[in-house]
Amino acid sequence: MDELKNIKYKLNLRDVKSSFIKKIIFSFLSGKQILKMIMYNKKLQKLFLIDINVYKKVSGKYKIGEKNGKGREYIINTNKLIFEGEYLNGKKNGKGKEYNDYNGNLVFEGEYLNGERNGKGKEYDYDGNLKFEGKYLNGERNGKGKEYDSYSGKLEFEGEYLNGERNGKGKEYDFFIGNIEFEGEYLNGKRNGKGKEYDYNGKLKFEGEYLNGKRWNGKGKEYNEIGKLKFEGEYLNGKKNGKGKEYYKNGRLQFEGEYLNGMRWNGKRKEYGSYNDKIIFEEEYLNGKEVEYD
Repeated sequence: MDELKNIKYKLNLRDVKSSFIKKIIFSFLSGKQILKMIMYNKKLQKLFLIDINVYKKVSGKYKIGEKNGKGREYIINTNKLIFEGEYLNGKKNGKGKEYNDYNGNLVFEGEYLNGERNGKGKEYDYDGNLKFEGKYLNGERNGKGKEYDSYSGKLEFEGEYLNGERNGKGKEYDFFIGNIEFEGEYLNGKRNGKGKEYDYNGKLKFEGEYLNGKRWNGKGKEYNEIGKLKFEGEYLNGKKNGKGKEYYKNGRLQFEGEYLNGMRWNGKRKEYGSYNDKIIFEEEYLNGKEVEYD
């Protein structure tokens, strides 16, 4: 069938009405299938294009050989719709919808420019559940947007995006009950900069600085289950490091000293009474042990 290569068939609309004829043509193709079949109306305007190279069928309006106006794209071997919307000079431009090529569910609806997602849009998961809505630029999430849990449908995140990832200010939510879990700054999809964490009931449990998604370098504060200050001090690599203070549940100072890898460690330390703020214990520690003097 080498003679079929690089051949373009131009058929009248009445000659290709039969799906049987199409099946015969496709069944004889093999190897790099580059045959194209183009249908025309009486005014010689292109109505239908089949390009075996990409295994897609495209129907719609054409102008000077390019897709323009509203149209649809299909997968040839399954004949399933994968896109419907507007075209300009052969590319997706304007409003459109994308569909899953397996089960036919909607995977995206929104605005396009030069063939890519640009403007407002919505993304859906494999089962057709909403998973994101927001703004796009050059095919990526850019600007403000919202993410949803695919099972409960509840809001999971809202904030700013850049190049498809969380960047700027944002908030995370518990997808079971909807309470806020975190609010703060993001960089490259992770918590970076100042932020606040909340417990299951929505009460503040930590505020401070983050790096690569963890409580990292710098100062921070932890709060107990009733919202009172529990600890304030310095962190390194996600753990308490440097100077810090601990507090009783009634808010009075309990301990002040130095930490290493999350533990009370080197240097001087003081402990205070829970009701009178008086020092009840004062020692110097080295590597977690009391320093003994001769």
